[in-house]
Amino acid sequence: MHSKKSAKKSIHQRQFIAQEAARIIATEGQRNYGTAKRKAADRLGMKCSRQQLPSNLEIERELRTYQALYGGNQHTQIQQQLRSSALDAMNYFAAFHPRLVGPVLEGTADQHTRITLHVFSDDPDAVPRFLYDQSIAFEQESRRIRWHDNGFRSLDIVCLQWSEQQIELCLFGTLDQRQAPPCPVAGRPQRRAGAVEVEYLLTEPVMSSGGLADESFMH
Repeated sequence: MHSKKSAKKSIHQRQFIAQEAARIIATEGQRNYGTAKRKAADRLGMKCSRQQLPSNLEIERELRTYQALYGGNQHTQIQQQLRSSALDAMNYFAAFHPRLVGPVLEGTADQHTRITLHVFSDDPDAVPRFLYDQSIAFEQESRRIRWHDNGFRSLDIVCLQWSEQQIELCLFGTLDQRQAPPCPVAGRPQRRAGAVEVEYLLTEPVMSSGGLADESFMH
C-alpha cells in the first residue's frame, strides 16, 4: 500500500512540476525546458532528483494545454505572424534550402520565440558572406546539440532581425538535409518544413492543441 501511495504521489508531483514549467515557458519567455522544470520544482518547494523531474515531452503537452486554455486569439495571431515572417525569410534565403523547425512550426511559440531555420551549404562561410554582401547585420553563436549517433555536435548559428522578429539560421552541410538532428523535446528526428508547407500552414487555422494541420507535408 505504501509503495502505491508513493508512486501516486510521484506521478502527481511530476504533473505539478510540468504544469508550472509550462506556465513559466508560456509567460516568462523561458525556452529552455531543463531550466523551466528546475525553476518550477524550486518554486513548488519540491526536492527532486533528475529522474523524478518530468520529461520535456510531458512539459510540452502541458504547454499545449496551457496555450489552448489561455492563449486565445492572441496566441493564434502570434503563430501566424511568426510563420508569415518565417516564410518571407525562407523565400529570401531560398538558395540555402531553408527548413522551418521548432516552436514556430509546432505551434508552441510565443512573442519571445526566435524563428529557427535550418539552412544548408558545404561552405561554412556562405551564409555570413551572403548577409555581409546584403548589408544585413548579424551575430554568430554556437550551440551544443545532440546528434544522430547520440553524441553531441557544435552547431554554428547566425542570428538577425527580420520583420521585427528574431531569426536564427542554423548552419548545416548539404548532406544534413537527409536527416534532421534529434528533437530536444521528443528525441526523434526533428520535424522540418519547407516554404510550401509553411505557406500551407498559413492558410489553415492553428490547431487548438498546437499541432500541425497535416503531417503528410513534413519532411
